[in-house]
Amino acid sequence: MNNELKYVYLKSHPLFANISEKQIAEASELAKVKTVYRGETFDYGASGYSKVYLLIKGKIKITLCDELDNELIKDILTAPDIFGDLSLDGRPSADEFAQALMANTVVCYFTVGDFKKLMQENTTLALNYANTVNHKLQKLETRHSDLVFHDAKSRLIRFIKNWARTDGNRIGDKIILNNYLTHSDIAGVIATSRQSVNVLFNELRDSGMLAYDRKKIQLNDLIAWN
Repeated sequence: MNNELKYVYLKSHPLFANISEKQIAEASELAKVKTVYRGETFDYGASGYSKVYLLIKGKIKITLCDELDNELIKDILTAPDIFGDLSLDGRPSADEFAQALMANTVVCYFTVGDFKKLMQENTTLALNYANTVNHKLQKLETRHSDLVFHDAKSRLIRFIKNWARTDGNRIGDKIILNNYLTHSDIAGVIATSRQSVNVLFNELRDSGMLAYDRKKIQLNDLIAWN
């Protein structure tokens, strides 16, 4: 992968906002690029050689697995975002992995050592990174609050609202979502069963709030979805 394309990818990512062209070019020499297909997983790296990923194009599912291979979906990421060994301690979680949800998903990545060196040399990059990680922590806190204070239907509606804000296409008086998530995926995010998600989607469909099939979800009542 030539450095010119890596430069374009890094420059397009918010993590490198307000960074000089010279510094982005220097970062490009350390970055690597990977294109993966739907269903492929990302290696966070072994201890001492862990990685920080910048999601350039596509969508990623972050999943935690326990010793019985039960899965909890930690997050659904849409470009631009970051994932990997975000603690930067060189000890990535062996229980967490990332999986591409769409074909031709593109990431740039750095070893933790290289990325820490870049931040030490550039306070703007360090501040951008801190703000990004802080935003992710706030999202996690909101999700935990939802689990405590809201029922499954309320959590599903909030999830769809957030999905529509980040990924929806408004067509006339409708919002269209490409349905790249399974009901099992959504159940993992909102901490309920796949069967409950099936029932709740049918309730929302019967109420006229949405319509859906395997390829798309159509949100009908824009006032309700604001």
